[in-house]
Amino acid sequence: MTAHTRSTGRWRMLRGILLALLALLLSAFATGWWLLAGSRALLDGKRPLPGLGASVSISRDALGTVTIEGKSRSDISYALGYVHAQERYFAMDLMRRVAAGELSALVGPAALKLDLNHRRHRLRAVVEAAYAQLPAAQKLELDRYRDGVNAGLTDLRVRPWEYMLLGSKPQPWRSEDTALVIAAMYLDLNGDGRNERELHIAQMRAALPGPLVDFLLAPDPDWEAPLKGALSPAPVIPAADVFDLRRAAPAVPQGSLAALASALDPARPGSNSFAVAGTLTSSGAGILANDMHLGLRVPNIWFRTRLRYPDPHAPNGLRDVNGVSLPGTPAVVVGSNGQIAWGFTNSYGDWLDWVRVLRDPADPGRYKVPEGWARIESHDEHIQVKGRPDTLLKVEDTRWGPIMAKDTDGTPLALAWIGALPRGYNVELMQLERMPDVVSALDLAPRLGMPPQNLLVADSAGHVGWTLAGNSIPLRVGIDPQLPSDWTKPGSGWQGWAAPAQYPRVENPADGRLWTANNRTVDGDALALLGNGGHDLGARAQQIRDDLRARAGFTPADLLDIQLDNRAVLLSRWQQLLQQTLADHRDPALQQLRQLSATWQGHAAIDSVDYRLVRAFRSKVSQAVLAPFAAQVKRRYGDFSWPGENSAEAAVWALIQAQPMQLLDPKYHDWPALLVDAARQTATELGQQPGGLAARTWGEHNPSEINHPLSAALPHWLGRLIDMPDQPLPGDNNMPRVAAPGFGASERFDVAPGHEAQGILEMPGGQSDHPLSPYFGAGHADWVKGRPTPLLPGSAQHTLILEPAAG
Repeated sequence: MTAHTRSTGRWRMLRGILLALLALLLSAFATGWWLLAGSRALLDGKRPLPGLGASVSISRDALGTVTIEGKSRSDISYALGYVHAQERYFAMDLMRRVAAGELSALVGPAALKLDLNHRRHRLRAVVEAAYAQLPAAQKLELDRYRDGVNAGLTDLRVRPWEYMLLGSKPQPWRSEDTALVIAAMYLDLNGDGRNERELHIAQMRAALPGPLVDFLLAPDPDWEAPLKGALSPAPVIPAADVFDLRRAAPAVPQGSLAALASALDPARPGSNSFAVAGTLTSSGAGILANDMHLGLRVPNIWFRTRLRYPDPHAPNGLRDVNGVSLPGTPAVVVGSNGQIAWGFTNSYGDWLDWVRVLRDPADPGRYKVPEGWARIESHDEHIQVKGRPDTLLKVEDTRWGPIMAKDTDGTPLALAWIGALPRGYNVELMQLERMPDVVSALDLAPRLGMPPQNLLVADSAGHVGWTLAGNSIPLRVGIDPQLPSDWTKPGSGWQGWAAPAQYPRVENPADGRLWTANNRTVDGDALALLGNGGHDLGARAQQIRDDLRARAGFTPADLLDIQLDNRAVLLSRWQQLLQQTLADHRDPALQQLRQLSATWQGHAAIDSVDYRLVRAFRSKVSQAVLAPFAAQVKRRYGDFSWPGENSAEAAVWALIQAQPMQLLDPKYHDWPALLVDAARQTATELGQQPGGLAARTWGEHNPSEINHPLSAALPHWLGRLIDMPDQPLPGDNNMPRVAAPGFGASERFDVAPGHEAQGILEMPGGQSDHPLSPYFGAGHADWVKGRPTPLLPGSAQHTLILEPAAG
């Protein structure tokens, strides 16, 4: 055999191997593509399904907006469940698992800490009890929705792609799982059900004089914008005989700055909602605007939805509802029915209280109650963890709630929380789509089983109104709701629930304008009833109020302009302070900082350098002012953090204006030294990054980061395919256009009921979670750019008919 022959034979063998490998790769690719494509939603055709009373059509426009038309609301619920399952089952499953503390069974040990926190509430048992006590009509809607969900899941040729990636199978939907989705919203909007805020307030009050704590946690009347009632009094700076840092016990500052994160206005669940009366519109109808601020992901939490079904009480006998539904529930959460439009913002009332549990020294299994002693109930919760043995969690439960913490003196604390009570769950929210006017909608609000929210409503006759929605506002007696309390005295603690007549409400204000933005809305007895769960500073609400007062007439597009307002009103005085601080300094870095922030554009725009620098300066000043007080508390309680949802703007600004020496960190010889040091830190930390200070734009600091929950587990190049493009965003927390990485307006909704054709609905993240769907990311670019997206669906591109199965 010649060398040439041997070489030819090796080449042929190598070519055969390469061809075989190529065939295997192509086969694997084809198989993967086939499997991935098999989990796409059905868009066209006819599907016979058991349980339907009549045919239902499901059409989709270019954005994937789903229009469901049927003969009854129960058939609509079935079809909505079908569509939700086909487009969003994995997201629905995550929400129920997060609430129930069952996420580790799906994704493994990474979720165990979260499961341990949530399983203490035993929310699956809570929602089972809630479902059992619902009226028959509500059970029917949940059962019809459940059947539709499971039919939609079954009709996928292949299970949703996320489960293939995780090597798991989706579990069927249960009727009570809808309440778990509501429970997930309770957790998101009520501090994750842990009430750490009040634990840290208790630590502050145990470590510092009362007047000092009152001052440090005081609201800021400069920025408040209540709907009714007076502004808060100006904070009172404690005198040296109350507290003097120069004579305070030495405190190690280690960890103090990290403990202050909550004092620096971090992103938190919230919303904007505002309305104008018909006297301010050309149509004579009121107009509502709503944008709910939540963590953003792929797909978005909301689902663009239109429902059409016969209703003798609707205009022309046809109920036509446009808005967003929440996958996992059969309700349109925010929307318009042609007669009213409604929207929500988180109220930040006080819905959790710590109760001191006084154990019997002779029998620790007993605890004191008003009528004597009761036994602590013990529950063994087995948490399944994928790839590992179960984790056992022992839950000690009292009549008030589970024991979850200790008071500053070591006394066990039980958490009373409305989200852990069966009464807090129902689907009365579905009735909003049938309400004819503002009055009837506000009357319905006290019956809604949901986290207590500000409800704003506008109607087609031009009326507007506000109240609290939610059926569980506790009546407190004999306790301080901001601190752990003793409920063993007869008649103390939570003594029933607010009656509808006790709910505060505002209808048709004289100037025709209403606004809420997680701020304090009322004062006096109404505030005492609702409590303070961490109201927003108020700068955002005040800016919305002032924007509304600056115009004499409105269209939906005008309200969108207010939602997109990124003017930095709060930071204007901080820009002036920075300029004054550096006026006489010749340090080159400080001179550059002053020069770059001198021309104040006053916007959180993506190309703004001045905004980013002034914002960083404010944070550094706030840290320097508050650090010695945090250090004093951490000296006694090492786990201390500044109470969440409690801006320290009022205290910080008062101190740097008055400059009392007794409350200055002793490491500074005077207050100007503190301000210069904060400026120097700003210049140093930002200046040492590539390009120096002049390259530090706000957009660099504020990327969108709207990602799929599983993308981080994939190679970067592959994860990018299931995330939204990472783009710089304008906006920030203390202005109407709220934006932070992975956080912001989960929708922008603007509509005059009865004039939906001029309505607007923007939504990030797209309608479908499937990367091969034509609706993956649909509409996202409009949301990024703030371009008005029509509320009403466009022409149908696909239509699927669900038909009753024979027999």
